[in-house]
Amino acid sequence: MAGSAEMASLEESFRKFAIYGDTKATGQEMNGKNWAKLCKDCKVIDGKSITGTDVDIVFSKVKGKTARVINYEEFKKALEELAPKRFKDKSKEEAYEAICQLVAGKEPINVGVTKAKNVGAVERLTDTSKYTGSHKERFDETGKGKGKSGRENIVDNSGYVSAYKNAGTYDAKVKK
Repeated sequence: MAGSAEMASLEESFRKFAIYGDTKATGQEMNGKNWAKLCKDCKVIDGKSITGTDVDIVFSKVKGKTARVINYEEFKKALEELAPKRFKDKSKEEAYEAICQLVAGKEPINVGVTKAKNVGAVERLTDTSKYTGSHKERFDETGKGKGKSGRENIVDNSGYVSAYKNAGTYDAKVKK
């Protein structure tokens, strides 16, 4: 069997894959989707001797009758099931150690994660310097939005007609 340091690293990998993609997961149990991801990311699935179907069958075999998840002990049994298939030229114990080395210390890989980027029409539509008409009034010269003052006409309740040049000068004239 593998050394204790390797087993700790194997258990750590189990926990990382168990919580992958599930915010409520505790890391104590792994579902079938995460088991398949572990096998794919750690190169247990090679496409020849072990396929995705084999991985699903082994998961169904080691889990409880009504259960939908496996714990760490069942996870080790699943690896034992897959080991002789993956490493046909080795003995059962050597194959198990080899498959443990494939999994130990690994973590989930985020492949194909979509990144947002502004190209073509999106870039043109979000460039505030090219806005015209009433939309232009909603942004200052730096492109920062003006908030409510850019969306609505704020009423001047000072008592003067809008655009009156001598606003606020009445008191100065009367006091003289």
